[in-house]
Amino acid sequence: MSSQLSPTPRSTPRREKDRAQSSREALHEVLDASLICHLAVVVDGVPLALPTVFAVDLDGPDEAGTLYLHGSVASRSLRQAPDQDVSVTMTVLDGMVLARSGFNHSMNYRSAVVIGRPRVVSEEAERAHALDLLVDHAAPGRAATLRRPTRKELAATTVLALPLDEASVKRRTGDPTDEDADIEAGGVWAGVLPLRLTAGDPVTSADAVDVPVPEHVTRRAAGLA
Repeated sequence: MSSQLSPTPRSTPRREKDRAQSSREALHEVLDASLICHLAVVVDGVPLALPTVFAVDLDGPDEAGTLYLHGSVASRSLRQAPDQDVSVTMTVLDGMVLARSGFNHSMNYRSAVVIGRPRVVSEEAERAHALDLLVDHAAPGRAATLRRPTRKELAATTVLALPLDEASVKRRTGDPTDEDADIEAGGVWAGVLPLRLTAGDPVTSADAVDVPVPEHVTRRAAGLA
């Protein structure tokens, strides 16, 4: 597999091309840093962008690796997605860019878009693997501590797989890009307000007060501190 992304014309950034990232490692970084994604799909003729959790298997069976999504079997978006090309977007905000003019305000960010036609995961072993990855994407190591899904739970769940081959990545970093005249005029502060996702201390459920917080939870919290 090539380390470079291989965008088609529909997934090639056309604006602010200097922010485009060409390496597959840049895609993996955004996937790892994101906790949710937005699935863009046309449902009954209406375009919808729906937030959902996801998981990634870089060694998965699809070209360049596999992106997994899941939800209820009653979900119209998941039922109709395999009949069309969809896009899945992840965005990580790294800072608010506060310029000397409203026009030049921006955000520092990392974003990825994966485009393709998903398939329904029906093979039992792959479904189980994908569901474990979805849990572990939120808290690595957690899936192994849980009971296995019941037949009823599996029957109520749809899992989709999307190849990671067709993707694009963009990133903005650094200071505001102000007009020379605004800089020379002075008197207005400009800069970046950094942002990051942080976790607080774990809060034990009222019906689990006799169970100590497991190491994988404290490790996840520490990683987001």
